Amino acid sequence: MTSLPPRKIRHHETIWIPMPDGTRLAGRLWLPEDAEQHPVPAILEYIPYRRRDGTRDGDELTHPYLAGHGYACLRLDIRGSGDSEGVIHDEYSKQEHDDAVEAIAWLASQPWCDGKVGMMGISWGGFNSLQVAARRPPALKAIVTCCSTDDRYADDMHYMGGAHMTGNLEWGSSFFSIMGRAPDPLIVGEKWREMWQARLAAVRPYYADWLRHQRRDDYWRHGSVSEDIGAITCAVLAVGGWADGYSNAVFRLLRTLKSPKLGIIGPWGHKYPHNGVPGPAIGFLTESLRWWDHWLKGRETGIMGEPMLRAYLQDSLPPASHYDHRPGRWVAEPSWPSGNITADKLTLDSGKLSTGSVAQQTLAISSPQTTGVAGGEWCPYGLGGLGPELPTDQRADDAWSLVFDGETLGAPCEILGAPVLDLEIESDQPVATLAARLSDVAPDGKVTRVTYGVLNLTHRDGHDAPSALEPGKRTRVRLQLNDIGHRFLAGHRIRLALSTAYWPIIWPAPKPVTLKLATGTSSLTLPLRRARAEDETVRCAPAEKPKPGRRRVLRPGAVYRKVEQDIGSGLQRIEVLRDDGHGINEETGVATALHKMLRYRLHPDDPTTARAEADYDYHHHHGQGWDMRIRTHSAISCTATEFIVEADLQAFEGDLRIFSRSWTERIPRDLG
Repeated sequence: MTSLPPRKIRHHETIWIPMPDGTRLAGRLWLPEDAEQHPVPAILEYIPYRRRDGTRDGDELTHPYLAGHGYACLRLDIRGSGDSEGVIHDEYSKQEHDDAVEAIAWLASQPWCDGKVGMMGISWGGFNSLQVAARRPPALKAIVTCCSTDDRYADDMHYMGGAHMTGNLEWGSSFFSIMGRAPDPLIVGEKWREMWQARLAAVRPYYADWLRHQRRDDYWRHGSVSEDIGAITCAVLAVGGWADGYSNAVFRLLRTLKSPKLGIIGPWGHKYPHNGVPGPAIGFLTESLRWWDHWLKGRETGIMGEPMLRAYLQDSLPPASHYDHRPGRWVAEPSWPSGNITADKLTLDSGKLSTGSVAQQTLAISSPQTTGVAGGEWCPYGLGGLGPELPTDQRADDAWSLVFDGETLGAPCEILGAPVLDLEIESDQPVATLAARLSDVAPDGKVTRVTYGVLNLTHRDGHDAPSALEPGKRTRVRLQLNDIGHRFLAGHRIRLALSTAYWPIIWPAPKPVTLKLATGTSSLTLPLRRARAEDETVRCAPAEKPKPGRRRVLRPGAVYRKVEQDIGSGLQRIEVLRDDGHGINEETGVATALHKMLRYRLHPDDPTTARAEADYDYHHHHGQGWDMRIRTHSAISCTATEFIVEADLQAFEGDLRIFSRSWTERIPRDLG
């Protein structure tokens, strides 16, 4: 199949889609030149990240390609974002879903559309593709969801295993900054300042809202399609990456969906797979075109003859904060769960993983609060050679953990799926966190993290109604690690490491904790995979190289991650810079700049010293007199009983500050 679009396309920089309440949403449209004479299916991507000056570079790599192959592609700004009218009040709101249903009906009714619609997206767009599919708009026949989740509480960047994540602040501060940006006066006209003021008045520190919901309540059930997976009846292609924070959803969707479904999971971070880093990237546009042609045009493309799951099985390699490429191979499973996966149970012994009977002993662990510094970032965004995001050598964290090593492998060992821990433990505190890491130990002693999982032990019986631990009382807990595909090589060892902290991914428990673990009655179960002869024939299309948009760099970006330890005070500081630089789109003349700084602070002996901060500086301008800037500061700190939220937002037109507001709030800790 050629990667060159066979049909000439027409591009509309801005079209307006009316909503029933009179609000208009702004979209960017690509469609074949002859679509009015020969109507085509439509594909919707629906996100709040500003189609004109936010996601434009990425949009240029996706939508023109699909339009050239016979689709009308609409990149639509959510209400209150970009140039769309109205205001936005939260992620994945009912209003957002209502508007999407209306937009799909509008698309299906256009003279250039044949009445069939698909929906696609990555991250937010992957989330709402699932959520809108659950609303069953009649014209929606299929979706492609990338780097998303079916469960907003259990598997997003707010909470992991019931433990509060610092990602709640990282994403929340980003949302806080993004939603206050002004529309472009070249698109919306003289009312742009009025629209901007309405947005600024509606902005609030969203991460405070999320922090008020520390258990799985109705707030998180809304938008979690796992609550009623049967509501989705259209076809679903679920795509993820091992380095991304959202890989687990691919496996759950394949297991639970009743509608037609396929899954693809590769080595990438939070990227569309044709831009995937770490590589190898794949021909995502080609694969998705096969999907759309089958479900929207009724063509036999062979896509539904593919195995239900195609996954990239990663090989052992030395730890590094960035990889351009991961060695490995593509494998496939005809169904999921797969009969090709067997459970291999290993019993925890003193310092080792055993296949035989083990005498019962009690092992204790009380990790420094700063354990986890080698864990990298929860959701690597695949920033090319600039991005030090991945886990580094785990020996730094293993020194403060309970470590269990398997025997040296005489032959390669492959796993695909979720390792599971079944533990008998006791705690000296009513609130405690347990972090588990599965690692690959090379013959030279270097340790590469393969996967991990975290459990707030007060959530041991579920996230809806957590309960405090009874200090000194033994209890059984189950901890499921993140799904992974990995090949341990001969001569290597499998390692399990357990710690009572995992900073800065997870917020520390209120007080230092000592956990005791019973060997002999505690175990690790690995999802062993047998190689299949069919693996030799598994392929994904080679990555396309679409023509990028014309962008001129005015100032290059920079990325770094620094960890410092004050020897005198013992305080640890982590600083992460993500500077996107300053560039101008030569098609629109819009220049954009983003400077983002994250800071984390914690003393290894005192969890109440934890503090996470984020500073954003967004700047948008063009030569027709538009000069808009947003600066925000966001922070979360804590006591043993409260979280303390701070936020500050300032908006500027040129050098003139036109808006300023600050917030401070104290939120009780809810068993976390």
